[in-house]
Amino acid sequence: MSKEITSREEDYSQWYNDLVIKGGLADHSEVKGCMVIKPYGFALWEKMRDQLDRMFKDTGHVNAYFPLFIPKSFLSREAAHVEGFAKECAVVTHYRLKNDPNGGGVIVDPTAKLEEELIVRPTSETIIWNTYKDWIRSYRDLPLLINQWANVVRWEMRTRLSSGLPNSYGRKAIRRTPPQWKR
Repeated sequence: MSKEITSREEDYSQWYNDLVIKGGLADHSEVKGCMVIKPYGFALWEKMRDQLDRMFKDTGHVNAYFPLFIPKSFLSREAAHVEGFAKECAVVTHYRLKNDPNGGGVIVDPTAKLEEELIVRPTSETIIWNTYKDWIRSYRDLPLLINQWANVVRWEMRTRLSSGLPNSYGRKAIRRTPPQWKR
């Protein structure tokens, strides 16, 4: 088996991908840049997540979930922060499909254009901070010990399985948003 796995020194990214495939953790998907996390890989992720979740809760953190879609105006406010990954963002412009009158399957309904484009979450900070401004009125509201287990999406230029595994970026990744407002 070691002959089928690229050496770590030779090509770290390929070595990692080889381990993921040969270990039965994940497989390639028909969607370019995405992968399928297989049952064994997902079971490992659940064990890691559950252990970390217990550790966070032992320190007083609670879980919350924030929207997957972020209004483009939110990211525009933090243009300098977003600049590094802006080209990797997926943008939602319409909210409905319809049958193609020419029989070509489905097409985007041109009458269903969103008033404001939505970005599929590349990071969580902008949506979280927008919510926190309503939750935090004074120092008495602190510390706010929130943990979020969330999907993020970044359209990377290069396809690799390792980019979609938990706690790393990829077109789709399951990751934990670090606890906020811990003093």
